[in-house]
Amino acid sequence: MGEYFGSYAVVAVLLLIGVAIFAGGLLANRALRPHRPTPEKLLTYECGIDPVGEGWAQSQIRYYVFTYLYVVFAVDAVFLFPWATIFAAPGYGMATLVEMFVFLGFIALGILYAWRKRVLTWT
Repeated sequence: MGEYFGSYAVVAVLLLIGVAIFAGGLLANRALRPHRPTPEKLLTYECGIDPVGEGWAQSQIRYYVFTYLYVVFAVDAVFLFPWATIFAAPGYGMATLVEMFVFLGFIALGILYAWRKRVLTWT
């Protein structure tokens, strides 16, 4: 039983060493850095423009929809590339082809739905 828990002890010791190195680096950074706050340094900075007005602003939902569509196509590509590499391998012929067309059919239905709801227009 001692050998079994001994392997966990090694992992725990390595974890503690890693945490100590990380914490030591953070503490060294805090101790050695110059700290001279000025009003200009404490001012919020974004895109080179000084902030004016409140921090709240509306954004249109269509930008998020395009983001979600990109994610769908990225996931689609993640599934298509491995499929294309094993398609010619023995034993993966017709079943793999049918499964991929079913998958592409679901993606096409989603695109058709988005097109019918006029999500894919910029106006």
